[in-house]
Amino acid sequence: MSATLPRVTVLGAGFAGLELATQLSEAVGEKVRVTLIDHGSAFVFGYSKLDVMFGLATPEEVRLPYDRFVKPGVRLLRERVLAIDPATRTVRTDAGTHEADYLVVALGADYDVAATPGLADANEFYSVAGATRLREILPAFDRGRVLVGVCGAPYKCPPAPSECVLMLHDMLVRRGVRPQCEITLVLPLPSPVPPSPETSRALLAAFEERGIRFLPNRKIAAVDVARRIATLDDGSELPWDLFLGVPKHRAPAVVEAAGLMAEDGFVPVNPRTLETRFAHVYACGDLANTGTPKAGVFAEGAAKAVASALVARIRGQGQADLYAGRGACYIEFGGGRIGRVEVDFFSGPKPTGVYHEPDLASRADKEQFGASRKARWFGL
Repeated sequence: MSATLPRVTVLGAGFAGLELATQLSEAVGEKVRVTLIDHGSAFVFGYSKLDVMFGLATPEEVRLPYDRFVKPGVRLLRERVLAIDPATRTVRTDAGTHEADYLVVALGADYDVAATPGLADANEFYSVAGATRLREILPAFDRGRVLVGVCGAPYKCPPAPSECVLMLHDMLVRRGVRPQCEITLVLPLPSPVPPSPETSRALLAAFEERGIRFLPNRKIAAVDVARRIATLDDGSELPWDLFLGVPKHRAPAVVEAAGLMAEDGFVPVNPRTLETRFAHVYACGDLANTGTPKAGVFAEGAAKAVASALVARIRGQGQADLYAGRGACYIEFGGGRIGRVEVDFFSGPKPTGVYHEPDLASRADKEQFGASRKARWFGL
């Protein structure tokens, strides 16, 4: 431990990093030195990428600049992490070296485009850049087969591919070209939202009503842009005129090089405490293998558990809260209607989900979810 104030270094300013730094600032801001490191210039809510893709918001409108994140006891550094030594809790970046008493790795999940042959030459909609490209492509598409395909599981925001096909259907209907278009969704899950059969049934009914073909338990194994063919993991092929992909996910390479990553591509942790096998080193957010979805609200919940543990350690008193593994996700059903599913992964013998029917009023709830985080983290 340091002779002065305890040093907490947090890698990654996503949902987990921003909430963790905010919690520490509020609870023990005068008793701790928090360093939050991210190489990006702004935060973007994951659901905003669909808004960009379908022309509902511009890329600039969804950016929340990191220079607006100002918290007592916290310094946010825009640096790229080059190496992590979890044994000594030392981090090397492109601007220097940082030593910590407590290290929290929350660098998110990277998109492993190279894991799917041909995907690099096709379109993906899970990055801001990919969504921005499609923003220009979609208005010109008026005929043919659209294939929305997921290349591996787990992936961020499990309902997003279902939202994509429903919002695409709406867009094509508005433009009067839906009868000339086919839409197929390929998903490496048995249903759209496995923890909530009721939510899955509602989405499947929405697909059937709109003439959207759904292929469960399959993933995209390769994409041939020249032939406009996608090969599935069972060897079958699907032709397409417009391909919208979700790349395979994995923890960043710097995390693997640090010896933190397991064979499944993510960081093993105690799912209730987020502790790694290294002393005073935690991992939370999309790169951690907790058994819960890779979604912002779950990363935020995990960060609260880590913050609770660190506050108890720093104060030398109190009991740390365990990660509850609960969260709610909003689901765009099209036509301005939004549903919600509340999922609980740890309370019972198996995950459970409570489904709330889509309606127009829930849009205000979703907007409030985003607005409350903007205000809490960025003062906006």
